[in-house]
Amino acid sequence: MSPQDFTYADVGATRDLPGHCPEGFRPLHVRTRLGEGQEVFRRAAEAVMTWEMHRALGVGIDTSAQRAAPDIDVTVTVAGLIRAPCRVVWTVEEHRRAGWAYGTLPGHPECGEESFVVDRTGDGTVWLTVSAFSRGAKWYAKMGGPATRGLQQAYARRCGTVLRGLSGGEES
Repeated sequence: MSPQDFTYADVGATRDLPGHCPEGFRPLHVRTRLGEGQEVFRRAAEAVMTWEMHRALGVGIDTSAQRAAPDIDVTVTVAGLIRAPCRVVWTVEEHRRAGWAYGTLPGHPECGEESFVVDRTGDGTVWLTVSAFSRGAKWYAKMGGPATRGLQQAYARRCGTVLRGLSGGEES
């Protein structure tokens, strides 16, 4: 993976520096309780790693890979109009933690990185955490201001709601 392909400098920061937000970017951190137990974790992790969560959100996912893996390109399409090219920066698949992050490539309306991580805490509770840092790259994303940030927050919350359903977690 070549850092110069990305539209931002802090590639991998959602893994290497949790909570880090580069100057000039906006942070995002949304954590949703999915349920409890190994089976909820297993189903949630699989749905995140195989793009199932994103597809269930109703966005288009164009990638040649069946699973998220470093250096895999993926284009997210929203409403059939907005194309957002990205590349998977990192993945993690551990006993109690699974997920990945992608970074923006030229042509994406935003600039930055976003991660989707499922973890199972010591008490068995399963969570989805969506973390990101971003700023507008295209004119309409820049002009959207607070509305764009509101849409990003709503999207992250919707990820949790959809994944809760896919994993057989608790009713909301």
